Amino acid sequence: MAWEFMGRTIHKIGVVGSGNIGPDIALYFSKVFHKFGVPVVVVDISEKALRSGEARVKGKFGRGVRSGAFTKEEMDAMLANLTWTTDYVQLKDADFVIEAATENVGIKRKIFAELEKFCPETAILASNSSHMEPEVIFEEITNKERCLVIHYFFPAERSIIVEIVPGKDTEPEVTDFMLNFYEQIGKAPIKVKSRYGYAIDPIFEGIFLAGALLVEKGIATVEQMDAMAQRALGLGVGPFTAMNLTGGNPITQHGISEMHEKIMPWFHSPAILNNQVALDKPWKTSWKHEDVHYNESVYEKVADIIKGAYLGLVCEALDSGIVALGDLEMAVESSLVIKAPFQMMNTMGVDRALELVKAYAEEWPGFKVPDVLVKQAVSGEPWNIPMVFREDREDVVVVTIRRPSALNALNTTIMSQLKNVFSDIQRDDKIKGAVLTGFGVKAFVSGADVHEIARMRSPEELEVFALNGQSVLNFIENLGKPVVCAMNGLAFGGGNELAMACTARIAKKGTKVLCGQPEPKLGLVPGYGGSQRLPRIIGLSAAWPILRLGDPISSKEALELGLIQEEVEGDIKEAGIVYVKKLISGEVSAPVIQKNPLEIPDQLPEVNIGFLSKKTDEIMQRVILEGAKMRLEEGLKHEAKVLGELVLTKDMRIGMETFSKFGPKKNAGFSNA
Repeated sequence: MAWEFMGRTIHKIGVVGSGNIGPDIALYFSKVFHKFGVPVVVVDISEKALRSGEARVKGKFGRGVRSGAFTKEEMDAMLANLTWTTDYVQLKDADFVIEAATENVGIKRKIFAELEKFCPETAILASNSSHMEPEVIFEEITNKERCLVIHYFFPAERSIIVEIVPGKDTEPEVTDFMLNFYEQIGKAPIKVKSRYGYAIDPIFEGIFLAGALLVEKGIATVEQMDAMAQRALGLGVGPFTAMNLTGGNPITQHGISEMHEKIMPWFHSPAILNNQVALDKPWKTSWKHEDVHYNESVYEKVADIIKGAYLGLVCEALDSGIVALGDLEMAVESSLVIKAPFQMMNTMGVDRALELVKAYAEEWPGFKVPDVLVKQAVSGEPWNIPMVFREDREDVVVVTIRRPSALNALNTTIMSQLKNVFSDIQRDDKIKGAVLTGFGVKAFVSGADVHEIARMRSPEELEVFALNGQSVLNFIENLGKPVVCAMNGLAFGGGNELAMACTARIAKKGTKVLCGQPEPKLGLVPGYGGSQRLPRIIGLSAAWPILRLGDPISSKEALELGLIQEEVEGDIKEAGIVYVKKLISGEVSAPVIQKNPLEIPDQLPEVNIGFLSKKTDEIMQRVILEGAKMRLEEGLKHEAKVLGELVLTKDMRIGMETFSKFGPKKNAGFSNA
């Protein structure tokens, strides 16, 4: 068996190195590819390292079974798909090999010399380096065109970000394939130009350095600095705890010493890090949830200092030109589990951000104030953070919504960017149609941003919110050019409503949970047209239980109901392009949505709403039936008005609070009021 994608066939994947990160990379590959019959081979010269890596993978898979992430049968299949060996010959038919050995150029070059002997000429060879430029790693290899760096982040099987770093000799086709390959297997790759440390590690190690310098200065202890930095930047764990978890002291010591020459003079290895490396001990940090006491006025001072360093480091990466702003925003937030930097600057004001960075640079010699930040502050405008991306494919545009940390959930920024992108498409005479899809493989759009809705306190505010969103969907629906929604994953709430505003919809075959309108589970009714478009697309009787219960349907059910036009296998984006071209040529005709009032059946299906709010259900029935008696345009306005009225109900607040605290798995305890 094999996995075919973008003209390449993957028969076998290799991972070289069974130390800190190699087993986790192999685990993820086996999890994805065992179902395609693509074996994963882990090679290491140390039998002890292999056994240790294998034991770690078995332990993680075992925890996955206990948590219900997968079954024992699935675990057994994933383990059976893995081979642990000291023999490079087992990679002779591998199509993709990633080296994950220690950060030593001599060792890496020796590994790639072996791989070049055994692997096919067509195999892609990659290094999971955290710092070294690809030109350095692959200097001695004969065929550099197929080589590049792929930098994972801790923990490799869970962190979605990977930096794709081509060298000056890397074939562009190889880079493009890797970017698409990693998106297809559930990661969020970003393209980064070659430089020491790439884009993210100078920020990660720089935050640690900023904290270490404050500890050296006597402003705080390691424990206090860890807690204060975590609070100030919204970090998942403090910078010293992160060093302990990743075993990163020696690598960071070397990395920030190299960055002194290669990035800016501020980078250097401080005395406390040198001492810790010499002792070969972890940092003394607090236990999880343990209270760390510090003076609040000291915290306020430290918070400004650490924010100045963080924002300066992020803007330095942007200023260097090695990475795009949207990629940097996504990658920093996700890989470092930290407040999104450009959104953070927009919230505090770009002028204020510049003040903090300048203050930091004045106090700490060698720290650069990035020109890009100065220019942005002078402009008086906030940062434009792209979340909607346009890719022209001859006379068809592919529009991708990318917000993986929220499963591509719609927010005000995305809606504004969708309107701008589709306005450009409408005006572009060379473009005949568009494909709308979501980033990744889990979700097209998981819904509207519940946190935005939860902040609204008046009927008028929520009604305007819904009308603004509807105006974008109405624009797409009436674009004058066909728009095919390629539903690459689940589409809930606003996501399903966005899909229904498109000319046609296709979905991946066999998607067990594709789409639905879960609003009643949150004490809501739809606001972007779900109560009006769904009955007009699949019929009022079929839409009635879907809208009232909020339960999702599969791609098979959606096809049978007429909600989607095709189930497809393979690349959903490419299938969307094929389908929109058929619409353009007239080979297939677009389904026509009924815009006139609907005929109300004498009898609608009985629905047992169970734990759901009787108050919300009463309002849901009213908005569906009253809207059905109107033209679509009026029904949409009516839906927005009724949604606004829900602000005055107790059950909307109960639903919102339950979702915010516990997510979608806990049923809200509605009061029916």
